[in-house]
Amino acid sequence: MKITPLDIQHKVFDTQFRGYEKRQVDQFLEELAETVENLTRENATLKETSVSKDHELEHLKKAESTLTTTLMSTQTFVDHLKRGAERDAELIVKEAELKAEEILAQSRTDLMELRRIIADLRRQRALVLEHLRSTLSAFHRLIEVEEGAEPIPDVVEESDFNSERRSFPDP
Repeated sequence: MKITPLDIQHKVFDTQFRGYEKRQVDQFLEELAETVENLTRENATLKETSVSKDHELEHLKKAESTLTTTLMSTQTFVDHLKRGAERDAELIVKEAELKAEEILAQSRTDLMELRRIIADLRRQRALVLEHLRSTLSAFHRLIEVEEGAEPIPDVVEESDFNSERRSFPDP
């Protein structure tokens, strides 16, 4: 049974012979009613505050749950991005290594081609020098032959010159 401040104020006691003094009992009951009324108001206020705090706590728990979920989703997304970036970085490095190998292989091929060209040029140079030597040698022999031949007279008569001239074809 719940006693309200109004119940206390309206409570009437039976009087008996030699009972309590009515005025003191009434005064005590009024004080008691005020106290109970204040406690009832305070209790109602505390209940309202408690309900409000419970709603706030529930809202905060939902927000915390949402934040936790968001944080976990973000972390998963970041991990996914990180793995993707690592894969991309590995692919870039592998592509760079392959490109470097291709460039190196092409450089080696170019080097071999240049060495072949240089060897060909050296052979051609040797052939040209040999040809030049043989030509010079032939000229040298021709000079020796000419030096060993009979001397040509200094004065040639005009009639001799004209007869020799006719024997040469005209250009």
